[in-house]
Amino acid sequence: MSIENLRTAVRGGVILPGDADFDRAAQPWNFAVTQSVAGVVEVADAHDIAAVLEYARRSSRAVVTQPTGHGATGDIDGAILLRTKHFDSIDIDAEQRVARVGSGVPWGRVQAAAAAHGLTGLAGSNPVVGVTGYTLGGGFGWFARKYGWASNAVRAVEIVGADGSPQRVTADSDPDLFWALRGGGGDFAIVTGLEFELFELPRLYGGRVMWSADRTSEVFDLFTELTTDAPAELSVWLQRYQIPGMAPSIALDFAYLGDPADGRHLTRRLDAIDDIIADTRGELSPAEIGKITAEPTDPSPSLSRGELLTGLDDTVVKTLIESPVAPLLNVQIRNLGGALAQDVPGGGARGAVTEPYALYLLGLGLPQLLETIGDRFAEIIASLGTSITGAKPYTFLAPGESAAAAFDAQTLARLRELKRNRDPHNVIRANFPVLGD
Repeated sequence: MSIENLRTAVRGGVILPGDADFDRAAQPWNFAVTQSVAGVVEVADAHDIAAVLEYARRSSRAVVTQPTGHGATGDIDGAILLRTKHFDSIDIDAEQRVARVGSGVPWGRVQAAAAAHGLTGLAGSNPVVGVTGYTLGGGFGWFARKYGWASNAVRAVEIVGADGSPQRVTADSDPDLFWALRGGGGDFAIVTGLEFELFELPRLYGGRVMWSADRTSEVFDLFTELTTDAPAELSVWLQRYQIPGMAPSIALDFAYLGDPADGRHLTRRLDAIDDIIADTRGELSPAEIGKITAEPTDPSPSLSRGELLTGLDDTVVKTLIESPVAPLLNVQIRNLGGALAQDVPGGGARGAVTEPYALYLLGLGLPQLLETIGDRFAEIIASLGTSITGAKPYTFLAPGESAAAAFDAQTLARLRELKRNRDPHNVIRANFPVLGD
């Protein structure tokens, strides 16, 4: 059967090579990644998804879902790319503190809807990131130290299985699949909607304080002090920047879940470092958490690398603090701990993370810089040595890396067994499949 037959088999849009808007439709969020897919289907409903899966089985193609295009690897040649923008519903049950959202919804819309009721989801730092991909991979942002992984807040998942059947998956209906869908990635079903717990957040205080790079040593010392014994309500991220055309700088971004007066008291030592060049501290709505880091909300080319740090030892200081940021754009260190380090009874595939800090490296993904940025990543990783564990959050994986790095051996084996049982033809393919190397 020709892929052209999909045009009449589905209600949504089918965009194939040669169509005027194919390049746009197939382009992921990261412009440094290219996707040579067989076609793009903007599915309208579960029936469309079943039709695409049936075609894929018969034609030995894979089906890859990318609601917003974040997390793409480019390793999906010949696949059918699903876009779920038409699954755009949001329902907030304020009394039960539950959100029900379609798989095409970004976090910013959820946060705005929940904030109207004094509630929040466990969103990340960027409002345009999709709820589904973030949550299927675990998902941790400003509220994770207090409330844990976003995936563990999930109460039900609406899916279309590899056999084309729509299902509502819960802890009672299918405990194995429910476990895998909460942190194991998108390899097990096509998700059409999520139902997850919301949390009360009547007050939120946070923002960014930035200094020139000559204050780096003082700011790092303060970061170490703040994060060593920080309450679970406080999360602090250190950011070193080298933006082209600008002087190098260093910043502390933070969020405090509670009374702003308490947040100001906990972070009062920020004012002890002179020569602040930017300061956005203030009370925020849960809908405004994207303002803290002010990350780009338009697609761009980038290269990234994520790791988990065993601590902030001398090796980390020499490699990440005393060395220049260039040719990278950003060196980010997040404090973890709190609820992230705790095992949750009945939790999902994304278990506790014992490392106290996460590292995120970012470079500009222009063709002429790819080799230079890659070499710098390799140099940093080699220099860190045993200060990193080699494990990493699923949502920190980058092109060329494997899902195996995100799970311990027992969890990975369980995920792989479930994948083979539920999708024996390996039709559904995550950006980072569990059956990869």
